[in-house]
Amino acid sequence: MNITSEDLTGWGRMPRQTCRVWSPTSGPEIQAFLRKRDGETTIGRGLGRAYGDSSLNDAGSVTRCTRLDRFLAFDPETGVLHVEAGVSFAEIIDIFLPQGWFLPTTPGTKFVTVGGAIAADVHGKNHHRVGSFGTFVEGVEIIVGDGSTVSCSRHERSDLFYATLGGMGLTGVIVSARFRLARVESAWITVRETRTRDVDHTLEVFARNDDSFEHSVAWIDCMARDKKLGRSVVMQGNHTQRNDLPGNLAVAPLHRPERRVKAVPFTPPVSVLSPLSVRAFNGLFYATHADRTKLVDIDSFFYPLDAVYGWNRLYGPRGFVQYQAFFPLEDSFAGLKSMLSVVSAAGAASFLAVLKTCGPASGGMLSYLSPGHTLALDIPYQPGETEKLAATLDRILLDHGGRIYLAKDALTDAATFRAMYPRLQEFLDVKRAYDPQGRFSSSQAARLGLCEGFAPRNS
Repeated sequence: MNITSEDLTGWGRMPRQTCRVWSPTSGPEIQAFLRKRDGETTIGRGLGRAYGDSSLNDAGSVTRCTRLDRFLAFDPETGVLHVEAGVSFAEIIDIFLPQGWFLPTTPGTKFVTVGGAIAADVHGKNHHRVGSFGTFVEGVEIIVGDGSTVSCSRHERSDLFYATLGGMGLTGVIVSARFRLARVESAWITVRETRTRDVDHTLEVFARNDDSFEHSVAWIDCMARDKKLGRSVVMQGNHTQRNDLPGNLAVAPLHRPERRVKAVPFTPPVSVLSPLSVRAFNGLFYATHADRTKLVDIDSFFYPLDAVYGWNRLYGPRGFVQYQAFFPLEDSFAGLKSMLSVVSAAGAASFLAVLKTCGPASGGMLSYLSPGHTLALDIPYQPGETEKLAATLDRILLDHGGRIYLAKDALTDAATFRAMYPRLQEFLDVKRAYDPQGRFSSSQAARLGLCEGFAPRNS
């Protein structure tokens, strides 16, 4: 049981904390750790792609689960895959896409673990059609507060199952899971791009076309103002059928083209993504994406930023905050317009700004999405200024019945979070039942009061 001291961050590289980290290779090893270190808190961590402090724990320890990486079973009739929690989406794609299977939904990076995907109940460009990753999870094996391993599903310990979907690892350490893959005929997506004038036009394109496309997303220019506020490039696509591929690709429809990965070799002393550079990039991106239909490989469509290793370093040593806002359908237009106006006026240089339509909820007590729209903004961190901007955006969310995403949050306070999540008390009741001593905690949980009222714990 080798425990090391490491400086850790989330993908936003803010905050940075010194944590005690260990890397188990099996469930029994985790059970032994919990028994030996009775009273100490810990939190599971995968590949570190949550943006804020949800997989940090400077008051206890961090259980890095990437060595729980075995493939356990696969049913080719149903597409149900059983894996340990540390298996990554990238590994699943490498093995199963050549066999005609793909992830049922995926976030914007494939470098996430299955355990992390369940803990964050991740979602993708097809949420408007199928919902989040939790929708496809058949069952989870999890080590809870007393050190026992329990199984949960929609039909067995359903309270624990729905608390674990989106529960950010606070119900226990996920050791394995079963979930359904989706059939595909090729490694290609047929994409229609539509350039929009403003936020009204963007939402109009979503409403008009989303029923015809499996995947739908908009890059949005958050530097645009006035009549151009919310102008976007909407990208909507379907998995390409083999018969629709051109001859050279139809020969090997499931082959992915080789991808050159570039790297940001070091962290620049200041952010290179200034308002001036982002405004120039946004103008060029908008101008070069005229209305068209094109064929795109799966990696380029779902994971464009995975082609730049360490792209988060571009924000400099202070890092950045990804603020992801959800607005329910009835308040989407007013909420988005208000938020975009504030961000644009503040000159918050969001290099990555993404707008998506959302559909059915997974049922997770702290899961993020239901019918409406979600806007993700990358904001360079400026001490003091970013906190004020985030607080303003939080108030807009509260005014419009919206909420923030735990997997991206780094700054929200406990009172605001409680007001956004009406099932929080239900979640806490389940956590208390399976983790009465509060063994599973993170820096985010401490900040948001998600472990208050539990038995005292040693640091």
